[in-house]
Amino acid sequence: MPKYLVIVESPAKAKTIKKFLGTNYEVLASNGHVRDLPKSKLGIDVDNEFEPYYITIRGKGELLAKLRKEVKKADKVYLATDPDREGEAISWHLSQALNLGDRTNNRITFNEITKNAVKNSIKQARNIDMDMVYSQQARRMIDRMVGYGISPLLWAKVKRGLSAGRVQSVALRIICDREEEINAFVPEEYWTLEADFNVQGQKKPLRAKFYGKDGKKLVIQNEQQVNEILSELEKVSFQVTDIKKGERIRKAPIPFTTSTLQQEAAKVLNFSTQKTMRLAQQLYEGVDVKGKGTIGLITYLRTDSTRISEEADQDARNFVENHFGADFVATTERIQKNTEKKIQDAHEAIRPTYVELTPTIVKESLARDQFRLYQLIWKRFVASRMQPAKYETTSVKIDGGAYRFTASASKLVFEGFMNVYVSEEDKELTGTLAGTITENAKIELSEYFKNQHFTQPPAHFTEASLVKTLEEQGIGRPSTYAPTITTIIARRYVAKEDKNLYVTELGEVVNAIMKTSFASIVDVNFTANLEALLDRVEDGSVTWKTVVSNFYPDLHEAVILAENELEQVKIEDEVSDVICEQCGKNMVIKYGPHGKFLACPGFPECRTTKPYFEKIGVECPLCGKEIVIRKTKKGRKYFGCEDNPNCEFMSWQKPTKEKCPKCGSIMIEKGAKVVCANEKCGYIKE
Repeated sequence: MPKYLVIVESPAKAKTIKKFLGTNYEVLASNGHVRDLPKSKLGIDVDNEFEPYYITIRGKGELLAKLRKEVKKADKVYLATDPDREGEAISWHLSQALNLGDRTNNRITFNEITKNAVKNSIKQARNIDMDMVYSQQARRMIDRMVGYGISPLLWAKVKRGLSAGRVQSVALRIICDREEEINAFVPEEYWTLEADFNVQGQKKPLRAKFYGKDGKKLVIQNEQQVNEILSELEKVSFQVTDIKKGERIRKAPIPFTTSTLQQEAAKVLNFSTQKTMRLAQQLYEGVDVKGKGTIGLITYLRTDSTRISEEADQDARNFVENHFGADFVATTERIQKNTEKKIQDAHEAIRPTYVELTPTIVKESLARDQFRLYQLIWKRFVASRMQPAKYETTSVKIDGGAYRFTASASKLVFEGFMNVYVSEEDKELTGTLAGTITENAKIELSEYFKNQHFTQPPAHFTEASLVKTLEEQGIGRPSTYAPTITTIIARRYVAKEDKNLYVTELGEVVNAIMKTSFASIVDVNFTANLEALLDRVEDGSVTWKTVVSNFYPDLHEAVILAENELEQVKIEDEVSDVICEQCGKNMVIKYGPHGKFLACPGFPECRTTKPYFEKIGVECPLCGKEIVIRKTKKGRKYFGCEDNPNCEFMSWQKPTKEKCPKCGSIMIEKGAKVVCANEKCGYIKE
């Protein structure tokens, strides 16, 4: 009987696939990549047409020796790594390391780890797609050139502990640009006006919002304006002038892509992108389900397509009809809008492999977080095959003289997909009007409610909103979102607090250097265009050497230029007025991986260090001591009293020496303006 060897990336995947194949199949794992560029040097021969130099990854020698023995025993070897560029590259490296050069049609791929999918893939075995391999190789080489070219410069500029990455640097710039917008934002005052009206025959009053004057929308900008409106409204009587009833449709959601799964898991489950991908990988590779053994519960997790196979689509529609009724089955399918960037349509959307395995059935077999993520994916997929939700809407116009108030409400009349899946946005769609109201109904004013508000700055990025922005701007691909965010947080360029991402002092330094010396590397459009070029390498229309050879000279020139400039502005140790307690010398300011600190210049004889707090020359408004620049535990910068924790003063914006002439509070810097820290005061100095 012939013997077959199947090689996958992970032991979990190997265990799941082994179950579907006969006793003459051996399934082993490579544990990811087995070869890579060396860590000790660039590993790219720039003088010899950019040929890469690959070596066996440290610790993989013994594993490869075992795989070579199994290869000799096998009549046929199948490489079953993931169905994307990275998976194709792992298969190629395995082929090279195991000397499979003369063995053809040994590459198999599947979008889901099910018996049918695995067996069909063996029947459709093909050669390794070298265009996919070259695309991954070009990305790896360009990222290596950026990292090994720029990181030593950052190390020299800010002493130590810094490094640069191509996609990470762009993500950092996007966050820094948002931080600058927030810091420069000056709130603008506005007011809202609401009124309660007593309606004939109704026990509860009708709450309506001020709309405008003479049929036009009017924004109330200050209290004087709202008081003038109220003064004029005292002289008028009110009447219902228009009631409109209608219907609104809420379309079913489309199935998850990598990006939308990460966004929704962050919003609904409070998962980081890294955690979402780790759990999804476990669900994809296989888990032990009671009574069924090890099975893969979801399809492949790295995809930007919303396509669903005909078989899975029909299974889902049948499930909906059997459990909810024929009225709930979708008659049409929502299609993802075409975008300029390439959609990797070889993969399906992320969906359950077996729709009949409901979350309830598998709950006991899954860890809590695995279950929560599976439930989210299952519900979203089933909902995508259901009818839209229908709302009955009512809008009321109430006129008093030249002024108009409006009230609106919506009532859910057909749940449709919301029987299964309700997003945060869906929860906000309903509202009710007290009882019924007609145009002839007599109404009279009961009470006014006026409220002061201030416009809000752009929101800080969360992991979810950053992923959305990266996808919209064509930066990175499904496999890169999570590692990109993980890296900038791990390097302490960005701090994550209460879901929000904040730039640290270290991040500001790195971003400033990158924008000054390597503007094209951190340019959003340049990075998006490079992603498009890598897609063209994958489809065979551009060669990888063309992309790499066009990229390298500009980078090399920028590095040489920056080397000269950075030497001229090299940071010397700044002497402080703090005396070392051990040897009496003035301590100096040094830079470490976590920012500035004080160290004794007598190192290594004296190793004394202290935290460094930079004074800004402003007295604390609470106790009169100095305000200094401090950092949270995660590295976010703020301004606090040097006597902390005895004094609790703190501000996210930089305080000034000035006091507000209007209310006496401290003034803070907001971009090019100085504003009162007391938002209710609203005083602004240009």
